[in-house]
Amino acid sequence: MGPMSDGLTLTEKKPRRASFWMFVGMFAAIGIVLALLAWAVQSKSAPPLASGIAPDFSLTTFDGQDIRLSELRGKPVIINFWASWCVPCRTEAPLLERMWRDYRERGIILLGVDYVDTGDAAKQFIHEYRMTYPNGPDLGTRISQSYRLTGVPETYFITREGKMLGGIDANGRANANWIGPISEDALRERIERLLSE
Repeated sequence: MGPMSDGLTLTEKKPRRASFWMFVGMFAAIGIVLALLAWAVQSKSAPPLASGIAPDFSLTTFDGQDIRLSELRGKPVIINFWASWCVPCRTEAPLLERMWRDYRERGIILLGVDYVDTGDAAKQFIHEYRMTYPNGPDLGTRISQSYRLTGVPETYFITREGKMLGGIDANGRANANWIGPISEDALRERIERLLSE
């Protein structure tokens, strides 16, 4: 009778142990979901940056170049957030490359920041669209969080003094950023404003 009761005791303990770990796992999953929801609500309640000093960041490009925004003071900078999985980014990529080629001799710096992507897919995107301006991954989404990114593509315009480009355009949009794929007219207008300041 002793061996049978030992066997029953062992089988009774296994379900309890399994249900304990299931409870811990469910509790952890709920905690993660709540944390993500809180982050999403906080992110959505804060609009993207449109004024003030541009948040500084470091970016290591896909070809190994280290760039720090604050070290580019004295030059106007355009920051474009994109991703290989983003369909509107594919429409925008040829325009950005063309503007880079048109304006880089005048001192404009264009930086591409790849958002929530894989390295291989991002490199394929860069190759496909023949992007020659510096591009690097936003590791840990630190850069996008500091700019309060709402999605991709988004583009930010930084003056020589390191400030967000001021003012409002003719359509009532802030000059400091563009949410969604930017038009050629809007991009040229903001570049010319950056160069004139």
